[in-house]
Amino acid sequence: GMLSALIGLQSLGVELVIVSHKTATPFKGPAYDLHAAARDWLTLQGFFSPEGLGWSQEQVFFEPTKERKVQRIVALGCTHYVDDLPEILAMLPETIKRILYAPTAASDWDGGPVMKTWEELGALVTPSHPGQ
Repeated sequence: GMLSALIGLQSLGVELVIVSHKTATPFKGPAYDLHAAARDWLTLQGFFSPEGLGWSQEQVFFEPTKERKVQRIVALGCTHYVDDLPEILAMLPETIKRILYAPTAASDWDGGPVMKTWEELGALVTPSHPGQ
């Protein structure tokens, strides 16, 4: 349901980006390009296709550290952010609506809403300011 949820938000004028903490290669095991593998997955899921989200490559950011990820989210002016790691969300300023994605586990996260399915995203991200 992720792609349809994102298409729905985008159709309302919500600007979307991906900011991910991802090293260029794995710390252990065979060396391969993790960024290329992630972009290939996004391509297969329809993120860059006109029939899908029609995104440009410039809407996807891979940061080498958690701190740089948080800096990028703030620098982009994000008003909402979804992550599956409470520790990342806790690093964000409270001016950003922090949404924990936790589909299978109970969470003691109390810093914002917990999203169990992507279908819930539309209700959590209100486009009160189109383009943000």
